[in-house]
Amino acid sequence: MRLNDKPRKVIRRGVHCAPQKIIGKGVAHIGVTGAEAVDRLLREYIDDFIYYLQVEKGLAANTVVSYRFDLLSYAVFLKESGSRGLQGLTRESLLEHLLRMKEGKKSPATMARAIVALKSFCAYLAAEKLLDKDPALNLDSPKLAQYYPHVLTQEQMERLLQQPDLSTPIGKRDRAMLEVLYASGLRVSELLGLAFTDVNLELGYLSCIGKGGKERVTPLGRAAIEAAEDYLRYGRPALLKGKSSNFIFLNGRKSGKMTRQGCWKFIRAYGKGMGLEITPHTMRHSVATHLLENGADLR
Repeated sequence: MRLNDKPRKVIRRGVHCAPQKIIGKGVAHIGVTGAEAVDRLLREYIDDFIYYLQVEKGLAANTVVSYRFDLLSYAVFLKESGSRGLQGLTRESLLEHLLRMKEGKKSPATMARAIVALKSFCAYLAAEKLLDKDPALNLDSPKLAQYYPHVLTQEQMERLLQQPDLSTPIGKRDRAMLEVLYASGLRVSELLGLAFTDVNLELGYLSCIGKGGKERVTPLGRAAIEAAEDYLRYGRPALLKGKSSNFIFLNGRKSGKMTRQGCWKFIRAYGKGMGLEITPHTMRHSVATHLLENGADLR
């Protein structure tokens, strides 16, 4: 049930849908100061939009949570400005909110994501005839070209792949993760979700569920296969510490699934050792660039 006392039917593209709980994450969990910080009616519209993204558009959970955070942040801004419902959702308020974000030193990537979320939300409301016109129409995004992650040269990528200490189980794991990321171009969430049933090293491929719940099969090169085999044979058993897990890549402490934060942390650390700022996004953009330079046979 939503914040009002009675459930209300929501019309999505002419289809009557019963209210449903949207994402099992509290508002405070994603950084907004509680449910009462936003107008009740506006939050209902946001929840309806999130439902639409999840069920009809099939967006990834991480993307949906990010959109919800951005929209609730805007809703907090509107309530602080004294607006109720959709009355305050104007082009002027959108620009003022974005200006506040810029003054708050938000990164260009964060700003761009917020703009995408706000434009999508406004387009949805206009399509549902809840707004007479789309206030975010032609709302300019920041010039993202200059903010794309730095692309590593092939020489830099080779240096990065050589950073892990292969005399340790952690080093073998890190090397395997880096090689698989470079060979496949997987997102971090896809890499960390890999189980034994998803990987066939003998035939040299892996399968994963990507955005929209679609399965895709990705070939692995020789270097990635060899690094994965070395990790599975000599590194993973030491990290497992006698326990069991279906996930391939484990953390070094509790023998559980490797976390996104852990993956970002070790990649940044190896990059720092090279004097570079490297993230998983950097690697993914580098993969695309190297594919264009070398064709499909990456490694």
